[in-house]
Formats: sequence, C-alpha cells, structure tokens
Amino acid sequence: MTIPTILDARRVATDRLETRVLAAGDPGGTPVVFVHGNLSAATWWEETMARMPEGTFCVAMDLRAYGEADPTAKVDATRGMRDFSDDIAALMREMGIAAAHMVGHSLGGAVLWQFLSDYPGMTLSLTQVAPGSPYGFGACRPDGTPCFPDNAGSGGGAVNTDLIALMQAGDRGDETPNHMRNVLNTYVWKPPFVPERIEDILTSALAQHVGDEDYPGDFRGSDNWPGVAPGKLGPINAMAPIHQSDPLGFTKTGARAPILWIRGADDPVVADGSLFDLGTLGSLGAVPGWPGAEVFPPQPMIVQTERALKAYEAAGGTVERVVFDDCGHSPYLEKPAAFDEAFHGFLACYG
Repeated sequence: MTIPTILDARRVATDRLETRVLAAGDPGGTPVVFVHGNLSAATWWEETMARMPEGTFCVAMDLRAYGEADPTAKVDATRGMRDFSDDIAALMREMGIAAAHMVGHSLGGAVLWQFLSDYPGMTLSLTQVAPGSPYGFGACRPDGTPCFPDNAGSGGGAVNTDLIALMQAGDRGDETPNHMRNVLNTYVWKPPFVPERIEDILTSALAQHVGDEDYPGDFRGSDNWPGVAPGKLGPINAMAPIHQSDPLGFTKTGARAPILWIRGADDPVVADGSLFDLGTLGSLGAVPGWPGAEVFPPQPMIVQTERALKAYEAAGGTVERVVFDDCGHSPYLEKPAAFDEAFHGFLACYG
C-alpha cells in the first residue's frame, strides 16, 4: 500500500527503525517534529505542516506498527511508550536534529509525555493535541492505578473484533458502525465535519499494521471483568496503564519546555467518559457484567492530564491550555485557523 502525500516523502533508516518520513519547510530552519495518533500515520499532519510559518523545518514519521514503517519492527508493549520515544530520538539524531519543538496527537501525545521524560534536552517545547493521559488508556482509577492487578479491561483484548476484521480486509465501506470510515467520521472528528482528504486519511488509517504482534496485539485471559488483560506486543498494549512505569516522570526530570495543551470540548475519545473506555461502556450498559464504579470506574482522562500538568507547573514548568468549542478529537483538522492561531502564537513566544 502506498499512502498518497502532498509533501516530500522519503525513507529514513536509523539504528532502530526504517520508516516513511514527511518533511516541509527550510531544512536550515527551526525543527518541528509532529507525532501522529492511533489508526493514523504522518499523513494526518500534512496540511498543518504545509501551513507552518517560514523559518521552520517540519518532520513527521510513520511510527512503528503504523503506515509505511518497517512491518518487521514490533512494539515491545512492556516498555510502555518507550519504543516510540526512542524511535523519535533516533530519527532526530539521524537527521541531525539536536532539539525540536514537539507536537503530538492522541497516541502521539502519550508518546511525547514519555519523550519529555526521556529526552528533556531534545524538547524545545511541547504541543499536545488531545493527548492520551500520561497514565495510559483504560481500566484505571483516577490516580492511574489499574482497576485489577492484571489491568483487565485494557490493551489489545479490549478492541472491537469486527473493526479488526474489517481492517484486515482493507474494507473502505460504510455499511456498519465498525467500518473504519464510520469510526473516523463518528468519533475522531465531530460530525458533520469530514476532512477534504478523507480518502487519503482513510488509506493511512487502513495502513495500520494488523495482527497479534501489531494492532490490536496479543492479550491474556483473565478472571477479572471483562475477561481479557493486556499482552506484551503492539501499540494498544503499550498504552495499558500497567505498562506505564513512571507516568509523571516528565514532571520530575527538571524539564522546563513550555507546554501547550489543545483539545476539543466535545472529544469522545480522550475524555472523562471516553466511549472507547470499558469503564464508560460498562456504566452505559453497552458491555454486560460491569462490576460497578467502585471496582471499575470510567477513566477520568482529562482530570488525570490536568493533575499531571499542575504537577509540572509546580515543578517550575509553563503550561498553556486551549479548548475549542464544537470540536472533537482532531482540532488541527476540524478547526485549522483557530489551531494555527494558538499553535503559531505559542511557537512565536517560545521558539
């Protein structure tokens, strides 16, 4: 599969990963590195990169297990976000980028919490667009502790099996709610919005590497509700709270990179009641057998991120917060003018 592109596309090999990299702007300019989310690829950032101010050099890679990255490179989920974080650092070194302004969306935001912790000296600033909670995704309490010791209800086993089958078939239709086109148009941006490049975006989403070693990854049986616990491979397992060894590590390293947090007010994906979190779905009666809020509460993702950012501020960091009304999970696609105003202004202050 070849994903269409409107920017310069190249293959870059590092000592960790060979992948597709998109680039825009002046190679001698200030570096800005964009990190895509789940069920997507570098393609999603192209228009945003093309609109960037003069004097910047923008780079976006397909993460391992996504897009046109080397399909033999697997995600060691037991390392949490560290495979991704290390891949980005390796790419920057290969391209001669000592430090950059970092921008992440959704899963990419979760990766960049880890990157800021691991590589604070390589981070000039951090723009987080609807980022995943630093504590991981699913089946955890407000303090990030897994609801069960094995973190049942999170990871690869919690992904809709119909969606997986349709992805494996490369089905571009819209006959059921589980078709990728409908998942994107229902949850990833707020209806009735549809991106102009929906076909290219859909192609990049269907380029997700699928299988027990990729998406959704492996899983283990569990005696705890809903009967499955995270495995050890793939990006969804890597997001499991049980695999986040130090979620607030970025608040403890002495990092001082300014942070901009942008999100949509109507985001159903990263939310205090995410429609992809089994705690939420159980409470709505959509998944039978839910053991109740005392045992398995909906994950308060926004509250968790706010708590982490307050800790960052208490340690001396600077945080700006922007919330767009009438906007879902992808502000840079849904509200490009407002996004650029906030993002470009932030870079002008701290670039």
